[in-house]
Amino acid sequence: MSILKVEDLSFSYDNNKLVLKNIDMDFSEGKVYGVFGKSGAGKTTLLSLLAGLEIAKDGKILYKDNDLSKINRDKYRSNEIGVIFQSYNLLPHLTALENVILSMDISNLKVKDRHKKAMQLLKKVGLDENKANRKILQLSGGEQQRVSIARALSYDSEIILADEPTGNLDKDTEEDIINLLINLAHEDNKCVIIISHSTEVKNRVDILYYLVNGKLAE
Repeated sequence: MSILKVEDLSFSYDNNKLVLKNIDMDFSEGKVYGVFGKSGAGKTTLLSLLAGLEIAKDGKILYKDNDLSKINRDKYRSNEIGVIFQSYNLLPHLTALENVILSMDISNLKVKDRHKKAMQLLKKVGLDENKANRKILQLSGGEQQRVSIARALSYDSEIILADEPTGNLDKDTEEDIINLLINLAHEDNKCVIIISHSTEVKNRVDILYYLVNGKLAE
């Protein structure tokens, strides 16, 4: 069954020309999806809509058959969907561990020992205790992205939405991050949606969606 579904979605900003036109997509747990397209194809707008940052006026986005425009989107963003950014969006004055714990605090996660849970997540993404206790700017780009993934997992979200997650990384690190995201889908049954330009990502996803001028290509 679909966990996230896009039905006949069209979208424009301030009544200008349509950015997305009659989009239909279907996302399930346990799979990795890739959304590709050239600059201006509508990828960023789609990401904003899937993350609940923008609201569909024409068409629907359904989360577990519930219209996203009619549910508590703050709760949805804080508990149901984890977003991974190309630029990491971590707080540099905090350690890796503190960034993950802060995410738990914001989402009011019911966890007995948040420090222990955060450390488990960081180890899951390949960071040891030494690196967990370093400030963000003392970590490499790949390590920062691993912290970003751990943060997205910190409130046990079922959907992981990754925006160009390997865009700032070298080839070897890119492969590590792709493998990590694939494992989250195939081993942990997450629904992983990757917005990307990367050929490597394109070759590894389970299902590929391609946007051309705001429309879904065949």
